Amino acid sequence: MPQKTVSIISLGCFRNTVDSERVAYRYAGQGYAVCQEGSRCHTLVINTCGFIQPAKEESLEMIRDAIEWKQRGRVKKIVVIGCLVQRYRTELRRAFPEVDQWAGVEEFPPSGGRQHALFPAHLAFVKICEGCLHRCSYCAIPSIKGPLRSRSQNEIVGEVRAAAERGVRELNIIGQDITSWGKDFRPPREFSGLLRKVVSASGTVPWIRLLYTHPRFFSDALIDFIAETEKICSYVDLPLQHVNDRILGLMGRSIKKKEMLRLVKRIRKRIPGVVIRTSLIVGFPTETEEEFRELCEFVAEMKFERLGVFVFSREEGTRAYDMPQVHHSTRQRRFRELMELQKRIAQEVNSRFIGRELEVLVEEQNDDILIGRSRYDAFEVDGVVYVQGKSAQVGSMINTKIVDAYEYDLTGI
Repeated sequence: MPQKTVSIISLGCFRNTVDSERVAYRYAGQGYAVCQEGSRCHTLVINTCGFIQPAKEESLEMIRDAIEWKQRGRVKKIVVIGCLVQRYRTELRRAFPEVDQWAGVEEFPPSGGRQHALFPAHLAFVKICEGCLHRCSYCAIPSIKGPLRSRSQNEIVGEVRAAAERGVRELNIIGQDITSWGKDFRPPREFSGLLRKVVSASGTVPWIRLLYTHPRFFSDALIDFIAETEKICSYVDLPLQHVNDRILGLMGRSIKKKEMLRLVKRIRKRIPGVVIRTSLIVGFPTETEEEFRELCEFVAEMKFERLGVFVFSREEGTRAYDMPQVHHSTRQRRFRELMELQKRIAQEVNSRFIGRELEVLVEEQNDDILIGRSRYDAFEVDGVVYVQGKSAQVGSMINTKIVDAYEYDLTGI
């Protein structure tokens, strides 16, 4: 009897992909072969995202595609899991009776550090907590994933050690807010203490990247540890969301503009050569033109090296859903304007790398051009480095002299 195959399609953030790897591990333990071909397998698992409207639409489109593949006989069983199901299970079951199984957000068993090709072999993502301690008024995540649940230090360290043993080159520490780790323990524990254990267990892993932090808990101890620890990338992922105090209050961000300014200045002063990535929301309910201008002035002053801008998405079940809304066209115009401003800043920031030598992690080779990333760019989030005239294996690290810069990418030799 031929072995059954399972394919996992993971939508949304890296946290979802980590969960999808654990789903793959579970199916492999049941005797399934995990395959890449999503449109031709015995069982297709779709791990959905239900965070904002574009993510919901992408998930729904994927479900429709899967049903079409099933009707053609290319897929035998469809399993849909994750955030979208957690939010809309009843409506989804009614709309898509062709789906064989539905499951919301699960507590997935640890994979023991094993991978099933959802991430490149030279990368590892270790999720250190689930759920969220914060209650931002625009965010549906707490209602989907529940309160903060930190993983034990021993479990995290064991997963880090397993990643190091299989030769991972970049270790990404992730969670809804990794700086909240340990706040739910009694007594509470500090993230910087966990990070020391992670670094100690990481062996020969050259890069450790910290993703998804909150300015409220970005402590001086954490800043100092990043500054003094070479293998922790000088890359701070710090979503600020806005800068106007009234809007920050409505968002429930628990931080003021002055505190954010002081934090950004401390980070830049104490971590040499740091790159800061932030994200901002435009068109939040009741945001005035003056408040948007304040946001633009803040971006122009701070010159963030990496910046993501999101148009406010009105989500059911959140406090912001019932607030007076900014018109759709105004939201879109503000998005375009802020992105144009950041595009100019990004070009200026990237030009500073010209003439410097950077270590590049190789992720792809196309003919005589290598495509990789520096320690200042996160996987599938930020720009890349194109390296000319060299051959190297994927997953290797090479030194590259930067000769040209664009808005988001670099070219080296």
